[in-house]
Amino acid sequence: MFYIMGKGQELYKKAKTMIPGGTSLLSKRPEQMLPENWPAYYSKAKGCEVWDLDGNHYYDCASMGVGTNTLGYANDAVDEAVMKVIRDSNFSTLNCPEEVYLAERLLKFNTWAGGVRYTRGGGEANSMCVRIARAFTGKDKVAICGYHGWHDWYVSVNLGENDALAGHLLPGIPTAGVPKGLRGTTIPFHYNDFEEIENIIRNTPDLAAVKMEVCRNFGPAEGYLEHIRNLCNEYGVVLIFDECTSGFRETFGGLHKKYGVYPDMTIYSKTMGNGYVIAAVLGKKEIMDAAQGSWISSTFWTDRIGPTAALAALDEMERVKSWEVITEKGKQNKVRWQALADKYGLKINQWGIPALAGYTFDSPNALAYKTYVTQEMLKKGFLASNNLYTCIAHTPEILDAYFDALDPIFAEIRDFEDGKDVMKALEGPVCQTGFKRLN
Repeated sequence: MFYIMGKGQELYKKAKTMIPGGTSLLSKRPEQMLPENWPAYYSKAKGCEVWDLDGNHYYDCASMGVGTNTLGYANDAVDEAVMKVIRDSNFSTLNCPEEVYLAERLLKFNTWAGGVRYTRGGGEANSMCVRIARAFTGKDKVAICGYHGWHDWYVSVNLGENDALAGHLLPGIPTAGVPKGLRGTTIPFHYNDFEEIENIIRNTPDLAAVKMEVCRNFGPAEGYLEHIRNLCNEYGVVLIFDECTSGFRETFGGLHKKYGVYPDMTIYSKTMGNGYVIAAVLGKKEIMDAAQGSWISSTFWTDRIGPTAALAALDEMERVKSWEVITEKGKQNKVRWQALADKYGLKINQWGIPALAGYTFDSPNALAYKTYVTQEMLKKGFLASNNLYTCIAHTPEILDAYFDALDPIFAEIRDFEDGKDVMKALEGPVCQTGFKRLN
C-alpha cells in the first residue's frame, strides 16, 4: 500500500513556503513522525480520537497533543467553562477574577509556596523563574539539568567550544542569534551525579539557581534530590523544579510530592489547562516578592481563558483521580510492549514515567523501525510512534486494539533483524531524530 498525498501534506508543503520550519513546534513537524505521509493537520479531535483534513479517523496513541491533554481532547467540563467566559468576554481593561481563584487553588495544595505568577507557555515560565531567582539572590549564574525551553539563558549553554547540551542533555540545539556574551552563565550537569552538582554549587559563588526536572527517563538515586536540596540551603541557591511536563502525571501537583523533596520554586504548564494555554510559576513568598523589583509583564498573561481552563481541569482531575488512572494505564503499556518484544526476540529499551512512556529498539536500525511502526500503524487507524502518552480516554478496548495492531508489526521487525531490508518496506524517508532527553 502506498500513500496518495492528502490535504494535510498539501497544506504542509504550502506552510513551509511561509512558516520557517513549517510549524512553530519542532515536535509537531511531520518529518519527526512520517516524512511525506503524516496527516499533518486535524479537523477535529475528541477524547483520544482525531480526524484529519480528509476525514480519516485515528486513535491518538502517540503524544496526545505533545503531552497536554491527560483528560482527553475537548473535555466537556473544561470546554463548557471556557465557552462561558468566551461569551462573557475573554479580555477587558479590568482583570479576571479567575487568576486569583487559581492562585488560591494552587497554593492550597502547595503549602510550601506563598506566591504565584502566570505566563502562557513553559519556555517563558522557565525564563520568569530564572529572572526572579536572579533578582532575589543578586547573582547571575544558573545550573541546569533537563529541558527548559528555547530562550537565550538556556541555549547559551551551547556557546562554548563543545556542544554542551548534546554532551549532557540535548543534542543538536543551535545557537544562532544567542548573544555570545552569555557564554558561561548557564552550567549543565548530569542527573544523579552527586559529585558534579556538588562541585558546581560549592565552586560557583555567583550561582543564583539550580534548575532541573525532578526526573524524566528514570528516577533519582537514593538521596540525590535531598543532597541538592541541602546544598542549595547551605549556599543560598534557589532550587527550581521544572514540572512543566511532569506536573499532574503521578500526583496531583508534581513529582516533587512523590519524592518528598520541596523546591523554592516550581512551574506547571502542559496538562494544567488540558490543552488550553496556561502556565504558572509558584515560589516561596519572599522569593516571589522579588518579581516586583524586576520588569516581568505581558498583556496576554492576563487573559481569562487560561486560568478558567486550569480551574476546570483541576476540578476534573480531582474528580476522576486522573493521575492515578493514567499512571496505571502507562504501567500496563510498558508491560505489554515488553511482552511483544519478548514474543519476537527483540531488544527494546523503555523510558519515561508511566504516563509519558516510550521504547526504543536496541538496534542500529532503530530510527527506521520507529518510522516503520508509524507508517504501518497509520494504515490501521492509529497515530503512533514509539511512545504513548496516556489519557483517561484511552479505554481498555482502544489499548487492546492498539496492541493487536502492533503485534504483526513487531513480527515484521523481527524479520528485518534477521536480514530483510527495512528500507525497502518504507514508503518515504526515515523520520528525523529531533531532540533527545538524556537525564
